[in-house]
Amino acid sequence: MVPMTDIPRPRDDFDASYAEGTPPWDIGRPQPPFAALAASGALAGRVLDAGCGTGEHALMAAAAGHEAVGIDLSPRAVELARAKSAERGVAARFEVADACSLGELGETFTTVFDCGLLHVLDDTDRARYVAALGEVVEPGGHLHLLCFSEREPGDWGPRRVTEAELAEAFADGWNLASVTPAVIELTWNEAGAQAWLADVERLGT
Repeated sequence: MVPMTDIPRPRDDFDASYAEGTPPWDIGRPQPPFAALAASGALAGRVLDAGCGTGEHALMAAAAGHEAVGIDLSPRAVELARAKSAERGVAARFEVADACSLGELGETFTTVFDCGLLHVLDDTDRARYVAALGEVVEPGGHLHLLCFSEREPGDWGPRRVTEAELAEAFADGWNLASVTPAVIELTWNEAGAQAWLADVERLGT
């Protein structure tokens, strides 16, 4: 079992989590809610995995025939994602980049995955991140987001995000199409963590 105090990390220190072993969020496969989205045919166009970790969701999208890019602030995570890509023969691209500066990629995407990124950001970086998403998500594109919810008891790990906070964060230029209860699977707890699965549509023409 991973000690509770070992789970939170500063946004710029996730390399340490990978150096110490397998982080609790790195389950070695796509999170089931995202796997279900892919199986349902909900993915479209170019796919971005924001805060990709070791790349499972970008690799899933690439295996389904999509051009997929994963970005993470952790060089170690990106190194591991590239190794998975080579080992599996799946052509996803992985880059070290800051999700709060997505415009610097010079690319646009129709589908974005966020598994556990938004909930590690403070209020300032959350606003920067949403603004950055606005620069790269095409009108009509979708952000699929998994984050800890206020239904998860205790104060370990990342901050809890309320449905109202999601609505506030994506109030300008976005349509919060759905927010449904979900579970984020973890390596150390079979029950996982209570989460929100949000589908956020980029408005515009």
